[in-house]
Amino acid sequence: MKTQLRTASVGLAVAALFSSTAVLGQTVVRIGHVAPMTGGIAHLGKDNENGAKLAVADLNNAGLTIGGQKVRFELLSEDDAADPKQGTSAAQKLVDAKVAGVIGHLNSGTTIPASTIYNKAGIPQISPSATNPRYTLQGYKTAFRVVANDGQLGGTLGRYAVNELKGKSIAIIDDRTAYGQGVADEFAKGVQAAGGKVVTRQYTTDKATDFSAILTTIRGRKPDVVFFGGMDAVGGPMLRQMKQLGIDAKFMGGDGICTSELPKLAGDAVGNSKVFCAEAGGVVGKFEKKMADFRTRFKAETGEEVKLYAPYVYDATMVMVEAMKKANSTDPKAYLPELAKIKYEGVTGPIAFDKNGDIVNGTLTLFTYNGPKRELVKVIQ
Repeated sequence: MKTQLRTASVGLAVAALFSSTAVLGQTVVRIGHVAPMTGGIAHLGKDNENGAKLAVADLNNAGLTIGGQKVRFELLSEDDAADPKQGTSAAQKLVDAKVAGVIGHLNSGTTIPASTIYNKAGIPQISPSATNPRYTLQGYKTAFRVVANDGQLGGTLGRYAVNELKGKSIAIIDDRTAYGQGVADEFAKGVQAAGGKVVTRQYTTDKATDFSAILTTIRGRKPDVVFFGGMDAVGGPMLRQMKQLGIDAKFMGGDGICTSELPKLAGDAVGNSKVFCAEAGGVVGKFEKKMADFRTRFKAETGEEVKLYAPYVYDATMVMVEAMKKANSTDPKAYLPELAKIKYEGVTGPIAFDKNGDIVNGTLTLFTYNGPKRELVKVIQ
């Protein structure tokens, strides 16, 4: 298995002219994957890629026959560096390689512009992690996601800040990306709906390292809760600087900060029951064991703990191939209708899509941190 994981990803240089190519009696089906493999959140991009590699290895071990031909899957992995321009360039590379489908991108800011390129080419795209509602509201029949969107996630966190954390004055910071701004906007709506008060709204970037100016402004407003719309690479250092400035407030964020890396990035500033976040997903009942087994196998095969999105990447890949099996074809035009009406039980729970391509009955999981340990608060269905 480990050998297959290392060899499942191949460069675009070897891509043939068709998504399905006959090689030695097999049909080679190429699936694209895009995530930031460089930059501040490369650790999350690698987590995603490992999830895709594990899925491809499992599919090849299954020895599938589709359309009367034995198939072998290959992963074409591209780095978008969480940059919209690089994201569209990566998307065009995969379109030119005529992949059968794409798993990705990780960020909303790269997923949304790339989705236009995939839609024009008629190539199905399943994002395992992009949560901005705009992604699936563009009317593209090729766009799907396997996690809840920011409307659900941000709104839930906003209500939790007021009703459970008893936040009377709340400060909001976002990194101006499609994800960060989107989840912060929805959080603000949730706060207002619950009768809370946003005392200040501040902005940074997804590359920033110095937050002294905005945090000094926030300190003057004496908030009970500070919400950050962005990723862990920025959220961790921000927490450190909040502690240095003596800002004694609960810290909240969406799935972008809800990672195993946050305590490493924040150090002792993560505290105990000080940080609260929500992951756009979560399992209950019989799926709890499936997820636990997946995490154990993932560590054994990759040498890494699941950081965040890998199980959703794995399921997204499996769902795409399940649609191919139902259509008995790897041609995007043939299997796309099957993908739209799929019903599948994955590691992350039941997967079906609504008319926009959003997951039906998506779950959310609230977490807090006690030192370096991330602890579950509750799963919200």
